[in-house]
Amino acid sequence: MKKLALRALLALIVFVAAVYVFNASWRVAPPADPQITLISHRGVHQTFHRENIASDTCTAERIYPPTHDYIENTVTSMQAAFAAGADIVELDVHPTTDGHFAVMHDWTVDCRTEGTGETRSHDMAYLKTLDIGYGYTADDGATYPLRGKGVGQMPELTEVFEALPQGRFLVNFKSREAREGDMLAEMLATHPQWRANVWGAYGGDEPTFRAAGLIDGLAVWSRRGLVDCLLQYEGLGWTGYMPDACRNTKVMVPLNVAPFLWGWPNLFLERLRDAGSEVILLGPYDAGDPGTAGIDTLEQLAEVPESFSGYVWTNRIEIIGPALAAR
Repeated sequence: MKKLALRALLALIVFVAAVYVFNASWRVAPPADPQITLISHRGVHQTFHRENIASDTCTAERIYPPTHDYIENTVTSMQAAFAAGADIVELDVHPTTDGHFAVMHDWTVDCRTEGTGETRSHDMAYLKTLDIGYGYTADDGATYPLRGKGVGQMPELTEVFEALPQGRFLVNFKSREAREGDMLAEMLATHPQWRANVWGAYGGDEPTFRAAGLIDGLAVWSRRGLVDCLLQYEGLGWTGYMPDACRNTKVMVPLNVAPFLWGWPNLFLERLRDAGSEVILLGPYDAGDPGTAGIDTLEQLAEVPESFSGYVWTNRIEIIGPALAAR
C-alpha cells in the first residue's frame, strides 16, 4: 500500500509539473516590440468614487474635486483624450425621437442635467438645450462646479465624426434594441468616409451583433461571451483547449484575474492570437461594482507586463497616456 501511495504521489507530481511546463508563459518569447493600444473610456472626464455603487447610482453626485472642466462624452473631452495619447475613445449612444444618435452615458437625463426623462424619449434639439454639467458635485450638493459649463455640449454622433475625422471610436449601445445597429450601419453607408472612425461596438447584444452583421470588419463582443470565455478557459485551458467563446473576438480581462489565466501573459496572448482574438486589459474586477474598471493609476499601470501587447482600458487617459509614452 505504501508503494502504491508513493507511486500515486509521484505520478501526481509529474502530472502537475507537466501541466505547469505546458502552460508556462516563458515557453513563448515576448514580442520584440510590444504595442499597447489605449482605449479612453468616455474621454477625459470627471471620475468618481465607486464605493457601494449600483447600476442606477447618479455618479455625477459623487465626483472627486475637479482638476479640470472636461465633461464626459463631449467633443472637447474626446479631443483632450486623443491629445493625451488615446488610440480609441469609447462613447455612449442613444437614439433620439427624431432619428439621431445622442452621445450620452445615462439612460435618463435626470442625473447630469436639469432635464427629466429617458434620453431616448427626447429629440436632439431639446437635448441640445440642456446643461450636461448641471448635476456634478463633489461635496454633496454644497457646490456645483460644472454647472453652466455644459449647455449645448451633448453632441450628436455625426458631430463627433465631423469634429474628429482622424479619431477611432468604440460605440456603446445602451439598449437591447436591434434597430440601433441598423441606424449605425445606415449612417456609415450614407457617409462611408466615417467608416474608419468606428473601430468597434459593444453593449446590448441585439444592436451589437446586428451592427456586426451589416458593417464589415467591425470589432464586437458579447458580455455573456466574455464570462463564458474566461470561465471555460480557466477550466480547460490547461490542456491547450481554446473555447469557442474565446475565438475571433476581443476578450476583456480584469487586471486581478489575468495572473490566474493559464499561460499569462505570453502564452495566453499567443493562444488567443492563434484563435483570432485580442485582449482588452481592464482594471481590477470587483464583484460589488457593476461598472467597467480601468487601468487608472500609475500603480495599476506598473502591473501591466512589459511584454503585454494588446488594448488597455482606462478612465484616466490624462494620467495613463503620458505615463505609458514615457515608459
